[in-house]
Amino acid sequence: MTEEPDVRFSLANERTLLAYQRTSIGLIGASVAVAHFLEDSTLALILASILLVCGAFSAVGGYQRYVAADHAIREGRPLGPGRAAMLLSLGLVAAVVVAAIYVTSTVG
Repeated sequence: MTEEPDVRFSLANERTLLAYQRTSIGLIGASVAVAHFLEDSTLALILASILLVCGAFSAVGGYQRYVAADHAIREGRPLGPGRAAMLLSLGLVAAVVVAAIYVTSTVG
């Protein structure tokens, strides 16, 4: 019979999962807002699409990270690096670049 891990580690892992899920909901909401409120243009559609993909990736990547961390906690081994946060950050940088291009092209 294996010993259950310290509940604090499991709860911290669950809070991390919930943070990913909140981020996902926010990004998907931002995508809907961009698609609804910005004028119809290719840049607005690209921005909404990037935000939507980032939201979906946050949900899936966060869950995968949760499962990997849970296994590591239960087996008493190091977690190892995760790629979800880095890839999500790259996607958000792309969204910022597209948003900046959109803003500068619509001003004036």
